[in-house]
Amino acid sequence: MTDSNVADHGEHPGRALAELLRNWWESSARDGREKPTQQSLAKRLGVDQTTLSRYLNPAHASNAPRRIVEQLHSVLRAPTDDLVRARALADAAAAAPPARKRPAPTPSPGPTPAAPGPVETVTGTPVSAGPAAERKPATRLWDRSPVAFPTLAVSAFLLLVLGGLAWWMVPTMGQSDAKTTAQVSDRPPEGTEWPLARRGNVLWKARTVQYLLRANGFDVKVDADYGPATAEAVKKFQAAHGLTADGKVGKDTWPLLIVAVDSRTPGPEAVTAVQYLLHHAGVPTDSTGAYTLSTMRSLKEFQASRHLPVTGVGDEATWRALLNAQGPDQHK
Repeated sequence: MTDSNVADHGEHPGRALAELLRNWWESSARDGREKPTQQSLAKRLGVDQTTLSRYLNPAHASNAPRRIVEQLHSVLRAPTDDLVRARALADAAAAAPPARKRPAPTPSPGPTPAAPGPVETVTGTPVSAGPAAERKPATRLWDRSPVAFPTLAVSAFLLLVLGGLAWWMVPTMGQSDAKTTAQVSDRPPEGTEWPLARRGNVLWKARTVQYLLRANGFDVKVDADYGPATAEAVKKFQAAHGLTADGKVGKDTWPLLIVAVDSRTPGPEAVTAVQYLLHHAGVPTDSTGAYTLSTMRSLKEFQASRHLPVTGVGDEATWRALLNAQGPDQHK
């Protein structure tokens, strides 16, 4: 079915787009690569997992915007010929009215109900005319028992009194302490925030950003100098992931730029960056660019010292801890 005759066949372009995107995701496990989870995929796209799940669900009336479609095509390495069709479907879905949910199966026909007779009023209550048994007025709650309504009223009154008494007895100081505790707990522990890397940085910040840019396909020179070329590559990476392209690597860019490091990590760049950070965090590690048993042991030693899960995998929490374990900022 071509995009020009989608409407002629009654197929909503948003549903056709979702089916195409889901096919990309389901078919991404090839050439030795594993299919990414929706959680990791949503993180790379800069959206929450619930939103991504709706984009991949043909039964949900939520259309993926063209920017997300292009990013999915790139991240999942979908067929080149599909991109033109996907863009057209995204544009058509954005202009079309919302898709209706697929209709439920029609139940099998049963006996035709008898037509209601004329309506008459009995003591102010509308009832259907018919046999005497069908013309009884509805029974009201307070008609069922002479004590039901007074009992309910007394119970409601007692609940209100007890609720008001409990509210009055809570000390004001306790409420203030609870609010202060909640505000403090919402803040990340000191020393666990993502550091800010920007133009002018040298040594470990610049080198780490450059290694990770290369791991993400950007041809930058690893010279430990966060200069114009590095800042421009960061801007292109941010634009490709729907971020503000300011050339600075902070709390929104780091989680998308880092690469999980383990025995399956392709290429030497991300592994070399982890080995470099481990060595400068006080855990001597050889810089080989290969995930060796020595690298795994060093990662586990560092994770244990930072009270992290000892997995030997360079995950997001480990990357953040490694960056915070380096020395002070260096500028040229």
